[in-house]
Amino acid sequence: MRAVFRPFLLCLALLAPAAWAQTVTDLYQVREAVGGQQPEERSAALTRALDTLVLRLTGSAAAVQNLGLAELRKNPQQVISQYGYEADALLVQFDPVSTDAALQRAGLSLWGANRPAILAWWLTETDAGSSLAGDGQDSATMLARGAQHRGLPLRLPLADLNEQLVGTPENLSANDPATLRSASERYAADALLAVQAKDNGGQWQASWRLWLGDAREQGTASAADPAQLADAVLLAVSERLAPRFVVAPGAARSLTLEVEGADLARYAELQRLLEPFAAQLVKVDGSRLTYRVSASAEQLRAQLALARLQESPAVSAEAAPAAPAAPGPTPAADTLRFHW
Repeated sequence: MRAVFRPFLLCLALLAPAAWAQTVTDLYQVREAVGGQQPEERSAALTRALDTLVLRLTGSAAAVQNLGLAELRKNPQQVISQYGYEADALLVQFDPVSTDAALQRAGLSLWGANRPAILAWWLTETDAGSSLAGDGQDSATMLARGAQHRGLPLRLPLADLNEQLVGTPENLSANDPATLRSASERYAADALLAVQAKDNGGQWQASWRLWLGDAREQGTASAADPAQLADAVLLAVSERLAPRFVVAPGAARSLTLEVEGADLARYAELQRLLEPFAAQLVKVDGSRLTYRVSASAEQLRAQLALARLQESPAVSAEAAPAAPAAPGPTPAADTLRFHW
């Protein structure tokens, strides 16, 4: 990198990352329930922990059955840095570098640690009445554990009186989430999740809706208890989100990315967002940053949407000023332009 970049980058190192998309810091830590500390129980729990992590990193239940992982599943300890017992669970810490390498050798593509921050409006309905899950409540611990198990950065509203008036069955089931969106603005989340959970004669059921930008996903889940229901809903959410950010093997290619309107804070955020794509900053021209990245165009668009970046219209050949020919120019189709 040229010396002209140095003062610019030195200032950036002092900045905290911006809001919105969130880095999952405990992505490679898995907690699995165990019935005891016998060797066979531990061995089974380690394999389950690996399966949980594979699902987190790929977003695909089929990835666990990948033949390239057969030997690893027989001996998960080759990618485990440490494990220990915590109450009735086995806490397993996987090594990120060796785990990623093993999955990539098996031909699997991975979802990075930088993921959409999700604000969950979670309403539980029982015979005793309705309860909106709020940050700091007992239910928050259960939902946080489910989110960690599925590798999702989950946030909850405070569930104060005003928000309880918003978190009604009518608003949570509405096709237009305008009311929820308005009440969610102060939480600076990327995605909005509305869940209605009910105790149906001892069988817990939930309907959920997820909004990310203009896209909407929805589904249902059932389980034996609230904790398992939370895990089932968040697993489904993870599987719906992952395809937006995980690129199929062979689909990545070298792209040029130009971003207009950058300042120091925005540069720091871009560095986090582009980390999964082996990004190289090749040019700084005022507020315009130019990168080389390895990604698919669709994956790159999904990732940049987390920073509220908008794609700029393509520059037509007629409108573009003539420029001297240079050896090995980048084709226009390989250049994506975005702006704040």
